[in-house]
Amino acid sequence: MTDHSSTSGWKRFWERGGWWKALILAAVYYGVYQLVGLLVDAVIPDDTAVRGAEGSATDVFFDVALPIVLTSILLVLFALSIGWLRELFAPQTVRGRGWMWVGIAVVLAINVSSLLSLDYAKAGAAVVLSWLFTGLFVGFAEEIVTRGFVVNLMRKAGHPEYAVGLVSAGVFAALHFGNVFTSDQGLGVTLLQVVYTFFFGLIMYLALRVTGNLIWPILLHASTDPSIFLHGEFPTSNPLSLVTAFSSYLVIGTGIVLLIVFLVSERRRARASGLGRPVLA
Repeated sequence: MTDHSSTSGWKRFWERGGWWKALILAAVYYGVYQLVGLLVDAVIPDDTAVRGAEGSATDVFFDVALPIVLTSILLVLFALSIGWLRELFAPQTVRGRGWMWVGIAVVLAINVSSLLSLDYAKAGAAVVLSWLFTGLFVGFAEEIVTRGFVVNLMRKAGHPEYAVGLVSAGVFAALHFGNVFTSDQGLGVTLLQVVYTFFFGLIMYLALRVTGNLIWPILLHASTDPSIFLHGEFPTSNPLSLVTAFSSYLVIGTGIVLLIVFLVSERRRARASGLGRPVLA
């Protein structure tokens, strides 16, 4: 009886939603992901023969894929514990508009260009497949957190949709600021990445709206990270490489335009429904 009461209280806590719960969940996710990575490194250190050479398929699996796979499993268990797994992947109740496809088209064009300008012979099939496998779980984990849990928590608390989109994108961007501490890249590169991920996150939110299901932002995201990483390591002098070279700026530029259209559209929708000017509580 005590366990049932505790479980019901746990579910009720999340069912009430709230932006601060979204922030807490994202912070816990980030901390757990980093902890899982440290545990994997402790069990299978970089200098072991198991991992293979740096950049090899096995190294990618243990260094990048395994921590995100294990974290994804924990996310599924969390969703099951609050009864949201089916709800997160149910058809969207808040649908999108035709202009929202623009962001999807830009991201797809970048990803296809990147994949068509890779030196596959140099990369090798094993490395390419390992990155594609990794990307699938990166897309799943990051989208289920930001376009799944965060969006759901915001909507359950009754926040206007413009706030849902901005908080979702903002949380996604904030998760990447930690790269300044966990990677070799400097502050300037990290700040550009944060700006890029904010607008990429906004495009993923719009993809959720216009496609009507979380699975599509997951797959779109899953095709993005492998194409970026593989092209960074194994580029060719193909003219399509220019698209990848300017991909961050293309996403940012597209995102700025879509942000303006999104805010204007949501303001008009609020007026048409008689809600007046929405306020983030």
